[in-house]
Amino acid sequence: MSPPLLQVNDLKKHFPVKSGLFGRKSEFVYAVDGVSFEIARGETLSLVGESGCGKSTVGRAILRLFDITAGQVILDGQRIDDAHPGTMRQMRRRVQVVFQDPFSSLNPRMRVRDILAEPIRNFGLAKSAEDLEVRVTSLMDTVRLPREALNRRPHEFSGGQRQRIGIARALAAEPELIVCDEAVSALDVSVKAQIVNLLQDLQSEFGLALLFISHDLAIVEHMTHRVAVMYLGKIVEIAPRREIFAAPRHPYTRALLSAVPLPEPGAQRNPIILKGDVPSPINPPKGCRFHTRCPLVFDRCRVEEPVLRAVGTEQWVACHLEDGTVATSG
Repeated sequence: MSPPLLQVNDLKKHFPVKSGLFGRKSEFVYAVDGVSFEIARGETLSLVGESGCGKSTVGRAILRLFDITAGQVILDGQRIDDAHPGTMRQMRRRVQVVFQDPFSSLNPRMRVRDILAEPIRNFGLAKSAEDLEVRVTSLMDTVRLPREALNRRPHEFSGGQRQRIGIARALAAEPELIVCDEAVSALDVSVKAQIVNLLQDLQSEFGLALLFISHDLAIVEHMTHRVAVMYLGKIVEIAPRREIFAAPRHPYTRALLSAVPLPEPGAQRNPIILKGDVPSPINPPKGCRFHTRCPLVFDRCRVEEPVLRAVGTEQWVACHLEDGTVATSG
């Protein structure tokens, strides 16, 4: 097998929080606390979980929007978590992002033509002014927007059209990986489907890898190859789409999927209602972080943190129940 395009090894990001008199006491938000995964060329990996679980922090860490606390981010065999600015500049061309909010992620003062031309100029991809114009107009065709719109500004477009401009801007750098950070969550249902279909078409056309960060499991089921489920800063299950949606192994994954509507009229799932609230990432529980809400909790869960273990050819789960242990108490 060919080596993965992206490797994330034991990634940690802890944000300091000062409290107390004069801010002398320092605590940490354990936003991401030991996350590992790989993405192959041309693959879509979806990172899912409740709000605040650390999904977007993982995406921003890969993009080097901040320094990480520990771990490694490796792009095509080369570490980028500690790369110097000269190396990182070329790495940024290969990894681009589509942000959640198409209203605030585009400069309202710039015309679409300039928004798309900027990354092409920055990375020296155009050989001449004529080549630049060809590339910009071609990007509009690629995301299915009219060329006449190049001289308009972002406020003149709908939300879905703005997100197409954001996708075109990402494509302008000719990336190998695009981080889609809740890229469709702010859009109407019908527009979501159009954007998802566009991303799939672009992936097929350009061989793109996608890290698709989302809390919408119905969308994820439609477009992904593999799914990684996060809870309170950790991955609790990772598997191909079919295994996750047909046979989830972690109790948290089962609870998430039980809330996804079925497409058949009148069909219903048996919802799994989790007790309590998500614990604070400043003071996460000992043992399994999910044990305070898990309906299958037993003594070992409260004291020993489970590790991701293989439960099939491509399925991994962090749960003590998956190593043959029998629950002794509820």
